[in-house]
Amino acid sequence: NHSQVSRVPVAIKVLDVNDNAPEFASEHEAFLCENGKPGQVIQIISAVDKDDPKNGHYFLYSLLPEMVNNPNFTIKKNEG
Repeated sequence: NHSQVSRVPVAIKVLDVNDNAPEFASEHEAFLCENGKPGQVIQIISAVDKDDPKNGHYFLYSLLPEMVNNPNFTIKKNEG
């Protein structure tokens, strides 16, 4: 039912120390149904960086400090 659809923009701040800023590997648009379960994965994202990786690239995703204790949204590290 399109009358019950909501959209929420998510702002992403990219911090980078060299020439090229990291970019998302692909465009993302996430959807969450009202009957979603707690702990359900909503979106998996990945990034790329055009700079020459000396030891491989490492990306860190985090919430703003004021959002860290928000029970409605978390970021989980995906090993590997």
